[in-house]
Parts: sequence; structure tokens; C-alpha cells
Amino acid sequence: MPIPNIINVQRFSIHDGKGIRTTVFFKGCPLACAWCHNPESQDFTPQILFDSNKCCGCGACLQACDKKALSYQNGKILVDWQRCRGEACGFRCEEACIHEARFRSGKQIPVKELIKELLRDRNFYEESGGGVTLSGGEVMVQDMDYLLELLQKLKKEEISVNIDTCGECEFERFEKILPYVDTFLYDMKAYSEGIHRLYTGRSNQRILENMKRLSQAGAKINLRIPVIIEVNGGDEEMSKMLNFIKENIHVTQVNLLPYHKAGSDKWERLGMENRKVFCPPTAERMEQLKQLWQSAGIAPVYIGG
Repeated sequence: MPIPNIINVQRFSIHDGKGIRTTVFFKGCPLACAWCHNPESQDFTPQILFDSNKCCGCGACLQACDKKALSYQNGKILVDWQRCRGEACGFRCEEACIHEARFRSGKQIPVKELIKELLRDRNFYEESGGGVTLSGGEVMVQDMDYLLELLQKLKKEEISVNIDTCGECEFERFEKILPYVDTFLYDMKAYSEGIHRLYTGRSNQRILENMKRLSQAGAKINLRIPVIIEVNGGDEEMSKMLNFIKENIHVTQVNLLPYHKAGSDKWERLGMENRKVFCPPTAERMEQLKQLWQSAGIAPVYIGG
């Protein structure tokens, strides 16, 4: 059974569903959102991140790298990202760096080991009504045998499970895990296919259809909308999204998530270029959008969460 790569197991999360939760961030996603706060989650394989602010220029990594991906110029270590192959060379530069300026993103964790980690916080789940949230990247495109074993074991332990998803996968995958999932935190980036394709690299037709089919199957859906003014924050696009939900989907709540710039430096640390620049929405605009959704009477509406 292939073991997926996991970026992080974050304990004491309070924004990924009800109560205190432990959130598992899987690596790999079919979308490439231009505003992504965790670009290291897009690729399925482990990667090296380089924090130049922590680098002292000692050159230890130069000696460790046999791919000739690193060079020393004007007192700084430069990275040729076309040559950098962290997984192929065993991340020797990370091991050589004493200042943690170079660190890997992505680690394979067997189900048995992950379950043991998640059960450490059982008391917090029980006292707060929380549980485990599987996030990403994208959970629903990971190895299905791995996911099923993980979900079945959590179900046996009576641990509540949420899945944070962009919805871009075969619906059969949702069908297989439905009995083990309490709530889907379903992201909706846009309604218009052209806008969605421009900013994520993919059509949203299957995403919208999967949301409809999940709703018809009786799944509990919390709708999550990342609000990016340049993408979906205008009245026209937001109204299209609202009307689609009102006509097709039963949701238990709506979370409007204002775009922020936290994590934007990760693009540079990965040697990736993000040419699109977005501005965080104002508090006033977020309140206007909240009122728009509230007036539709679809479900409770929250800013953030």
C-alpha cells in the first residue's frame, strides 16, 4: 500500500471544525491555486524549502550536495532549483545545515503510527466535541486503501472525522468514505468555469457536480469560501456562487475566509514564482458579503473559521 506524504500533524486546531481537533495535512493537490498559502502542499513528493534569512553562509550544504544545485556568491548560498532533487539525494543538505535554513516538507507516516499520534489527544476531543480533520493539499486524491484503513480505525475508536476538500476527484472516492466522515469542509473558489480555470488550473465542473451529489447523499457540508477580491469578491461572481448553493446544495454553515498574505514567502523558499498579486479584503467588504449570504437564509454565516 503506497504511503502518502504528510506535511504536518497539527494539534489543538480550532479552525477546522467543531471543538479541539488534530489536523493532518496531506501533500499533493490537483489544483494550483494562485493564492495558495501552502504551495508546498501542491506537489505529491517531498521537497526542500530554503529560508535564506536563517542561512549563515557556512557552506556545509555545498559539501553535502552532489547535484551541483548550490553555489556560493557574494557571501550567500544560491539554489539552482532545476538541479535540486531533495528526495533523490536523501536530503543531505538538510542534515548538513546546523541552522535549519534548509528543511524538507513531506514525510511518509504509516497508518498505525499516525493513529497512535492522533489518539494522544482523545481527551481533548471528548471534552470539546472535537476530533480529527484530514486536510491538505487534497485528501481525496491520496491512496484510497490508506485513507480507508485510517478512517475505519478512527471510526472504531469513535473519533469524529472531518475532511477538508476542494472536491476535485472521482465521486466514487467520496462514496467509499461516506460512512466514516462526519462533516465535509467543502471549498468553493468560484462558480464561473473560466475564472476557476484561470486561477486554479482546473475546471470546476466536477467540483460542483460532486458537491451536488454529496448533498443528495445526505452528507453534512460546511461550505468554505476563500474570499479573494480579484477572483470571487465582486458582487457578480459571489451572487453566482450563492445562487448555485441556494438552488442545489444543503449546507450546515458557510464560512467566508478572507484572503491574507501569511505564507506568501513560501513560494520563494520553494523556488517557485507566483506572479499574481492579491489584496486582502477589507473588514467592511467582508461584512457586506456576510450580509449577502445571510439575507439568502441558506445557513449560519461566519467570517473566518
